[in-house]
Amino acid sequence: CMSYMLPVSYAWGNFSVLAVGIWAIVQRDSLDAITMFLTGLLLTVLTDIIHISIFYPSHDFLSDAKRFSIGMAIFSLLLKPVSCYLVYRMYRERGGE
Repeated sequence: CMSYMLPVSYAWGNFSVLAVGIWAIVQRDSLDAITMFLTGLLLTVLTDIIHISIFYPSHDFLSDAKRFSIGMAIFSLLLKPVSCYLVYRMYRERGGE
């Protein structure tokens, strides 16, 4: 979100999942919150891949800020499967099927 290379929908999607994640952490007994968080994480994995692949700039237009921004977006995308696994374990601990 730092270099405005990716569209606003990228930021809104990730920040809304972050907000649902905070809600899932605060309400420890809610199974709906953790389900919504897991679903949101899985959905943002797909949308992040689409955003990065469509809006990746050509090599001529890469400044240092854009290079750092896209690197952090890719790093975030690589960490999301680990987050999904940990959230799934929390889902199982809360009584999910």
